[in-house]
Amino acid sequence: MITYYLGVDIGTTSTKAVLFTKDGRITSNHTIHYPLHTPTPLIAEQNPLEIFDAVIRSIRETIRKSNISPMDVSFISFSSAMHSLIAVDKSDQLLTNSITWADTRSTKYADQIKENNGHALYLRTGTPIHPMSPLSKLVWLREEKPEIFRQTKKFISIKEYVFFRLFKTYAIDYSIASATGLLHLNRLDWDEEALRVAGVSTSQLSKLVPTTEVFTGISDELSHFMGIKQTTKFVIGASDGVLSNLGVDAMEQGVIAVTIGTSGAIRTVTNKPHTDVKGRTFCYALTEKHWIIGGAVNNGGMILRWLREELADAEVETAKRLGIDPYDMLTEIASKVNPGADGLLFHPYMTGERAPLWNANARGSFYGLSIHHQKQHMIRAVLEGVIYNLYSVLLALQEHIGEPLRIQATGGFARSEMWRQVLADVFDKPVIVPKSYESSCLGAVILGMYALGEVEDLQSISDMIGSTHTHYPEKNSSDIYRELLPIFIRLSNLFEDEYQCIADFQRKHSTNY
Repeated sequence: MITYYLGVDIGTTSTKAVLFTKDGRITSNHTIHYPLHTPTPLIAEQNPLEIFDAVIRSIRETIRKSNISPMDVSFISFSSAMHSLIAVDKSDQLLTNSITWADTRSTKYADQIKENNGHALYLRTGTPIHPMSPLSKLVWLREEKPEIFRQTKKFISIKEYVFFRLFKTYAIDYSIASATGLLHLNRLDWDEEALRVAGVSTSQLSKLVPTTEVFTGISDELSHFMGIKQTTKFVIGASDGVLSNLGVDAMEQGVIAVTIGTSGAIRTVTNKPHTDVKGRTFCYALTEKHWIIGGAVNNGGMILRWLREELADAEVETAKRLGIDPYDMLTEIASKVNPGADGLLFHPYMTGERAPLWNANARGSFYGLSIHHQKQHMIRAVLEGVIYNLYSVLLALQEHIGEPLRIQATGGFARSEMWRQVLADVFDKPVIVPKSYESSCLGAVILGMYALGEVEDLQSISDMIGSTHTHYPEKNSSDIYRELLPIFIRLSNLFEDEYQCIADFQRKHSTNY
């Protein structure tokens, strides 16, 4: 009898469920997309009801497609996006949407926290002070929406909401909790000073549990809808970022995981909490013995989507006529341009930026435009700019870990051979990319196997990763990037004051804000 394991990833723009066998083979999967509501550039919310529906429907469809018996599903384990905040009232009804990591309405309050001993908070909690953080969002909610704040019984994340709907209990795993800005990393308990700053009590937060915590006993109605047993085990799991490290086999110290999906991140593993004296990196829990340090960037694949929608109408129409994916056409166009885009740089700060700037006011820009540049140069510069920015995060990380041993990469970007090669050339390191892009779901499954004692440790899963692409840096391209990278980094630092000025102007004069 074959045993199956189901990984569920609750993402920013979709929820996906993937059914694996014990050797890591994918049996079936299903993805359900949902909107990110952005009525102004500051707001980025989602409807928790839509997301819960996506979770249970993606599970149902994945089971249905597989044609397996519900008895054969060993467990369901979860990955989830970080930094969301939802308020619920005493009747457990929603008072807000899910306020996502991309929401920047709390910028003013994040700045105030920074100025008032915020660095000490960061050093204890591992979450940089930034509008993404639920800590900043709580202060904003208290000051700007006091009537909602007063009515709130619980402040929770999207995964907590899903588990409450499934099991009627409020629980938060150490991984999601470590991304709130409210958890004392060394004690694995709520930080008293952070709670004071936020104005909340421990009773308004969920019960803290390990990422390996197992839940059972969903309702007959839900089990019937999803096509699983009522006794099916649910492993609470961890956050998508830390599980991506696990899912690409980047669990050895010194091995770097790079992920580019809607956003992006670069991360490595340590055996204890570790923060940065300059406040440039995060530290989040995977288990009590495994910690992930690194930096997340706001602007990953969403920048390519902006490029497609705003600057490439003709190319998209051509791709449709030829039956080609528009993104494939864009990267094919970019591949015809010299590395470095003939001296055209793009700073991809279209939605502000987290690492390495931690500046919600940062704005995107092309630099170096001259009369000989054409649209294809701009396309290549955009793709390269995303990688340049991740490399600048690596520089901060290297101060703690030294030169990386190798780069393991995943995410939607990995479907593009050209973009994978740019990563190898900019980082000047071999890049290994699993052919399966479902790293967060696979990471959730591996964590579930560890939770239930089916594997002894998290390093014993290399065989589940499957086949890979390997890209080696091309010397001529790497030499060009070595010239351009210092310019890219210096410019982002030089523009810091101007980012504030242009953001203030936009907020003052734009009807969108």
